[in-house]
Amino acid sequence: MTRSNTKATLSAALIVKNEAKNLAACLDSLTGWVDDIVILDSGSTDDTQAIAEKYTSHFYIKSDWQGFGLQRQAAQNYVTTDYVLWIDADEVVTEELRASILNAVKQKKDQTAYRLNRKSWVFGRFIEHSGWYPDRVTRLHKVNEGRYSDDLVHEKVLLNEAITLENLNGDLTHYTYNDLQHYLVKSASYAKLSADQKEQRGKKTSLSNASLHAFACFVKMYLVKRGFLDGKQGFLLAVLSAHSTFVKYADLWIRSQPKRPK
Repeated sequence: MTRSNTKATLSAALIVKNEAKNLAACLDSLTGWVDDIVILDSGSTDDTQAIAEKYTSHFYIKSDWQGFGLQRQAAQNYVTTDYVLWIDADEVVTEELRASILNAVKQKKDQTAYRLNRKSWVFGRFIEHSGWYPDRVTRLHKVNEGRYSDDLVHEKVLLNEAITLENLNGDLTHYTYNDLQHYLVKSASYAKLSADQKEQRGKKTSLSNASLHAFACFVKMYLVKRGFLDGKQGFLLAVLSAHSTFVKYADLWIRSQPKRPK
């Protein structure tokens, strides 16, 4: 059911910081078919702004970082179209997905949001198992029918009641890590934010609990989700994910320990 016969409009929205290496490829995949591109920067020190301004005049800066959720909420405030497509700078829209997005926007269904299949390239191959594919993420919705949560990390789109979710065809290609160092830095950042969030909510844990979560993470990724079919990369991802899980809970445990004596 549609509300009118007028053409629905679509913006792509990004939050970025120091994404000069990835940004052009991402924006190239959006050029020519979205009505607007909105980019909110949190304080880049590389060429991110110069690259972004080649594609859009709607580039903004909000450097008082308060977490991923609030940053995305701030970005959405700049969106003036009917629909918003959320995308990260290290992602690229494939031709099949583009056609599927445009078809969804054209239909203008009320109370309907859309999930995209994200396919990640990691350490030399696309990951097709390990619980990583199809990695369905809610990224397309009417601006007035959804908004991001306040979470510091692992934020999610909060949709109005009675919203129906539909899956789109095609993949969102995700070039998630440049190398192992990039993985470790990114993982450490997310682990800290996760511990921050749990601490704010009054959560506590133990090292035994951290170990159990890490072990369960490896078993789930490598065995239950058949990460072994992703070859050596699948094994490496399972080990690294287990490590990241352990660090996240260990950080929270450390915060409950006695402080250094004066």
